[in-house]
Amino acid sequence: MRITVFGATGRIGAAAVEQGLEAGHKVVAVVRASAQYEVRHPALEVVKVSGVTAASDLLEAVDGAEAVVSGIGPRGRKDGPVTSSSTRAITEAMQQSGVRRYVGVSAAPVGPIPPGDSLLNRDFIHPFFGWMLKETYADLALMEEELARSGVEWTVVRPPKLVSKPATGVYRTALDANIPRGLSISREDAAHFMLKALADPLTIGHAVGIAY
Repeated sequence: MRITVFGATGRIGAAAVEQGLEAGHKVVAVVRASAQYEVRHPALEVVKVSGVTAASDLLEAVDGAEAVVSGIGPRGRKDGPVTSSSTRAITEAMQQSGVRRYVGVSAAPVGPIPPGDSLLNRDFIHPFFGWMLKETYADLALMEEELARSGVEWTVVRPPKLVSKPATGVYRTALDANIPRGLSISREDAAHFMLKALADPLTIGHAVGIAY
């Protein structure tokens, strides 16, 4: 499969590039023109773009792709609402290029608190981070709403706290729900599931909760 990966210099995007190449896919890594990108592989193509908010800048990156994976997301509160605008441009470029499949990253707090969750999660952790990062989560919710209207075959993954650990391939998932008592997932395992979801039609049109 030929996969275009946006956010290839980020932690999830980098893991998706690495794992995609290991799985035998052809990968197009999309990076900003100003970024340093040292990854080299016979099946890897690097496309540098001036930005990710205009579809016209992204057509080269998605042309000929069979699927798009996006690891784009805010790295902190100071980044502002970056995800909805970039996802809008990506899906517009996909539509113009005839690319159908999209898998991207959202966040667990965008989804509902699951039945059976712990008191700590339900009454403290979710409300606290919902308040601290309300602009970020509002932007992610907007992204999900726009994906639902986009016409592409979309899936979003809703991880809780992201940690840095090797991929295990062992984690829990739930369609349109969060994972009870699911506190974390590694970026590497989030990328693992995103690649896996590309070939799973049951995930199309759904947000998927993921956690250990």
